[in-house]
Amino acid sequence: MIDMVKRLLATPTPLEMAARELMQAQRAKLEAESACEYAANMVDYNDARISRLKRRVIELQGEIA
Repeated sequence: MIDMVKRLLATPTPLEMAARELMQAQRAKLEAESACEYAANMVDYNDARISRLKRRVIELQGEIA
């Protein structure tokens, strides 16, 4: 029990700090990759939506004429 408390209160070694920072960087990269994937899919979605709406506008303009 005392050893566990000592470990919790001890200053981390440079190796432990570097390992912790590496894990944080890997998590941040995964989050950024997910955000990029989401954004790319939103671009594709909106491209398809724009095409669909342009076709609809042309179609509706033909009905009015």
